[in-house]
Amino acid sequence: MDKPVQFPSSKVELIIGKGIVLRGDDIDTDRIIPARFLKCVSFRNLGEQVFADDREESQGNHPFDKAIYKDASILVVNDNFGCGSSREHAPQALMRWGIRGIIGQSFAEIFYGNCLALGIPCATSSSEVIKQIQDNIENFPNELLNLNLHSISINKNNKNWKLQIEKGPLEMLKSGRWDATSQLISNSNKVNDIKRSLPYLNNFIIGKE
Repeated sequence: MDKPVQFPSSKVELIIGKGIVLRGDDIDTDRIIPARFLKCVSFRNLGEQVFADDREESQGNHPFDKAIYKDASILVVNDNFGCGSSREHAPQALMRWGIRGIIGQSFAEIFYGNCLALGIPCATSSSEVIKQIQDNIENFPNELLNLNLHSISINKNNKNWKLQIEKGPLEMLKSGRWDATSQLISNSNKVNDIKRSLPYLNNFIIGKE
């Protein structure tokens, strides 16, 4: 079973949690969630399968198996994270494991978009800054990080690192516009007005049985 975690919803402005470090460039979506798990009928149990093959090969030494990172929510990676196939299962698996924010040198474009659609910010910085953050997390794994989307930075104890997030995705996260379902429900009256003007939708009304 997945850990009992609350999924992102509405505005994403501040993420507070422990960090987890996953080093290496070009970590693709097949490593994040192997292809054999794509036939699942729902995303519900993907969290326990994240990095399944890497974890099996590491025999308990993979970061996602270490007890010190059990409750981590901010993942710090390196360059071109999430490359490869466009499978939505990859960010779904990370989210259901407990990841709420990702920091790296760069991200594959489709993976980045899939994370945004789940309310998971992907922030970037230089390789030097990424290494500093990773080293600090490994040296002090129990200290909490604050990923602040207003200052676009992450701080930990008395250390602060500036990050970058593209303007469009940043505004979507801070305003809550990334959450299409909540947007639809909150604007149900407008949606229903439009529906009534479209005769081929018959009696389908948002928010009612």
